[in-house]
Amino acid sequence: MNDVYIIGAHTIPFGRYLEKSIKDLTAMTVTGCLADAGLDKKQIEALWFSNSAWGDQKGQSCIRGQVALRPMGIDTIPITNVENACASGSTAFHHAWMGVAGGLYDITMAVGAEKLYHTNKMAVFAGFMAGIDIENAVEISRNLSVFSMTPEDHAAMADFKRTYQSRMNGHGRRSRKPPLKERLKTLRDQIVVGINLGEKLGYDTVRELRKLSGPSDHSPFMDIYGYAARKHMKTYGSTVEQLAVIASKNHFNSTLNPNAQYRFEVPVEKVLADRIVSFPITRAMCAPIGDGAASAIVCSEKMVKQLGLWSRAVRVRASLLGSGQAYRDDAGIPDIGERLAARAYAAASVGPEEISLAEVHDATAFGELHQAENLGFCARGEGGRLAESGATRLDGQIPINTSGGLTSRGHPIGASGLAQIHELVVQLRGEAGKRQIASPRLGMAENGGGALGHEEAAMCMHILEAPSRS
Repeated sequence: MNDVYIIGAHTIPFGRYLEKSIKDLTAMTVTGCLADAGLDKKQIEALWFSNSAWGDQKGQSCIRGQVALRPMGIDTIPITNVENACASGSTAFHHAWMGVAGGLYDITMAVGAEKLYHTNKMAVFAGFMAGIDIENAVEISRNLSVFSMTPEDHAAMADFKRTYQSRMNGHGRRSRKPPLKERLKTLRDQIVVGINLGEKLGYDTVRELRKLSGPSDHSPFMDIYGYAARKHMKTYGSTVEQLAVIASKNHFNSTLNPNAQYRFEVPVEKVLADRIVSFPITRAMCAPIGDGAASAIVCSEKMVKQLGLWSRAVRVRASLLGSGQAYRDDAGIPDIGERLAARAYAAASVGPEEISLAEVHDATAFGELHQAENLGFCARGEGGRLAESGATRLDGQIPINTSGGLTSRGHPIGASGLAQIHELVVQLRGEAGKRQIASPRLGMAENGGGALGHEEAAMCMHILEAPSRS
């Protein structure tokens, strides 16, 4: 394999872009990335385009990259469309890396663009069903009963509410009856989603799903995260307060990131007082719905020398893509994150103690805790205590999610993995501004997508090295 370097990285501010199209968001990040690398678009030899929801929301199910890029004059070159659920952006990057590592190209590009925000939130949450085995949706929903709360869990949640949310509940804000106009819109949204799913899956299937499913105000993945968090708490003694510390830390980091969707602090007590999504996960511990785009340009060592970019070229020490596997809950098989991390460290010839910072897939705060353990930054069961100790803060031993993470930077699916790459690049270059950590040498990114059985359907791991200072 040839050495590969990142010479351009970019992300637009994540948020809501109701007035802009996927084409617009694509043009914004591609233009910014080319400028960062000092390249002309004609120098890109091949491109991988990441997107997940354009087909479901707007009907652009095919040739997405070609449609998005032609208006800005990028055509004729190989353009490959990538969809790998929440790991789509990092998968696009992995393939751009492979094109150069394998010697086929000297300069390639990965672009991810997504528009998730929709006035019909139920349609957005229903769209996340594409991240499971949709043909077996009814069977999966039945199996999800394992994630239901036990009487012990309900007692713990009642104690939690009394401790942290009694004041909020005392104001009776949850019992307010919505205005008629709001109720009519909710009814209309439900009908639209029901018809859409009915035409895809069959109306009998939709009726069965409705019997089995819980509230439609969040994706099914949140219930999986909630179950995993409760299991971790019972097994290792981790606490909801530790999850709140993680979420609060990431909300603080995002206040220093001009590209973050959320740019406000959320103190630990407010994280705990926020609405419960799936106990012990509160709303402030969850990634928001939003739009965004991000990109990266990679090239060969020969081209870095030719372009004179050594001082800003970030070396890709490892790039891996893996898929989940089926196993019994009691099989004792390491998690996909632990398996891939071991392979990434071997490929880069480094260990977890040498990593300076990491961007991990924190669709919820528990995701960060879980991946910190998988990546070997602490022992199994110690992820909560690691965060509580301050080790994962900007000035800590192993800063995690310096960008604010998915929880606060945002999670426009097709762009999220590339936004992680952008954060590592600016940190390793020393260009992260007020959130810059001290003298980073190696950065690591973990990005997972979809769910099949006990683990993610797809996952990418990347290890990047700071530019040579000589």
